[in-house]
Amino acid sequence: MIRWRRILAGLALVAAAITAQAEGALFRVPTREGVTTTLFWEVAPDAKATVFLFPGGGGGFGKFEDGKVTGGNFLVRSAPYFLVNGFNVAIFGRPNDMEELGWTERTEPKHMTDVAKVLEFVKQKSNLPVWIIGTSRGTVSATATAINVHDPAIAGLVLTSSVVRYATPGAVPRQDLKAIKLPVLVYHHAKDGCKHCQASETPWIIKGLTNAPIKKLMVVDGGANPSGDVCAGQHWHGFIGMESEAVDQIASWIKAPVN
Repeated sequence: MIRWRRILAGLALVAAAITAQAEGALFRVPTREGVTTTLFWEVAPDAKATVFLFPGGGGGFGKFEDGKVTGGNFLVRSAPYFLVNGFNVAIFGRPNDMEELGWTERTEPKHMTDVAKVLEFVKQKSNLPVWIIGTSRGTVSATATAINVHDPAIAGLVLTSSVVRYATPGAVPRQDLKAIKLPVLVYHHAKDGCKHCQASETPWIIKGLTNAPIKKLMVVDGGANPSGDVCAGQHWHGFIGMESEAVDQIASWIKAPVN
């Protein structure tokens, strides 16, 4: 009886360890004097790379509860699918001196400083290649990172629901795209109704990437039951109803980038 109790206790400890490994962690990373920036971090078993995610809107990833983040943004709610595909997940949050990351803030030097410091922290957690992925307003940050943060750990860039309206501050086509020398995937929903993110304008990104060794535009369809603001995560703009499929397609391209 004692022997079986010990065996059961041992199994319980193993189960607890597995559960702990399946949960993410919240970090507050010092990024500037007196400023910390939040980061959500979760490790995938046998990971081959890390995805560094920039959510849209005002930034952030919602509440952190029971080892998970609760935000409704496409990239935030799709974190489990990236993990299943073999990627560590790092989600950039917000610095504590900003209530939100607006349009112009996402290309400013202090934002790039925050990003670089958080990236350094991520590299301490894992030495695997890092893929920068942004969605919606997060594509402004992701593009600016690929241009301004010169870190050899960065393996490539993925832009989903890109801000392409030229009149919008920080729009991807307005940035110095010729400075990007990384593989780039532009992934967009054909029915995206956001005025800042029309699928018909995405080819301008590809045209601007004159020095990217590989560049691919994927305009997809699918999903179901869009609702609410057409520029928010629960509409076609956020690949609603096709999150797993979208991440599978993105993951497949990351693993074998092609034009």
